[in-house]
Amino acid sequence: MFDLTPYLPQLLIAWTAYLIATASPGPAILAIITTSVSQGRKAGLALALGVLTGSYTWAMLTASGLSALIRAYGHAIIVLKIAGACYLFWLAYNALRAAMRSDKSAIVPTAKVQTSLKRLYLKGLGIHLTNPKAIFSWIMLVSLGMPAGAPVGVTATFIGGCMVLGLMTFCGFAIVFSLTPVHRAYLKSRRLIESLMAGFFAFAGFKLLTSRL
Repeated sequence: MFDLTPYLPQLLIAWTAYLIATASPGPAILAIITTSVSQGRKAGLALALGVLTGSYTWAMLTASGLSALIRAYGHAIIVLKIAGACYLFWLAYNALRAAMRSDKSAIVPTAKVQTSLKRLYLKGLGIHLTNPKAIFSWIMLVSLGMPAGAPVGVTATFIGGCMVLGLMTFCGFAIVFSLTPVHRAYLKSRRLIESLMAGFFAFAGFKLLTSRL
């Protein structure tokens, strides 16, 4: 049994940084919000769990030494940047198509939403796995919360704490934005919201292609 007390200050700083980064508006959060208000709570939660799975995947890979692999094979990040940008452009295209649909066709039947939960989960997973900035965020977080020579228990505690915070944040957005008043507000301004989403995803894809990671 190890003593966690000496590592608590660093863990608290890292957890705070993770919470701020997770709750900040980005492709994942905005996708959860629009999915929740347009298709309901189950759809939003499915996408949120996909995002969380992607986050957990990067966390485990980073803790296992992914940063060293990135330094050795830096060109792989370029490929990931291109893939991530293409995925964001694809999301922008879908959002634009949704904005152009008539109000009647935009209302998705509950049964259809139920059968598409797997696709929504994979969509959330894809958003996070194709975002190379998530890798570097986890490298930063791991360096904050896991000092050199720390026991394996510190790693497990750090990642476990992040996953609890991520679950609360992602699912919290899905639950709040699936409430009936929010859904009604969405229906009144659906075209504007979907158009803004299309613009945001396109802008995010462009920034990802042109940014230096």
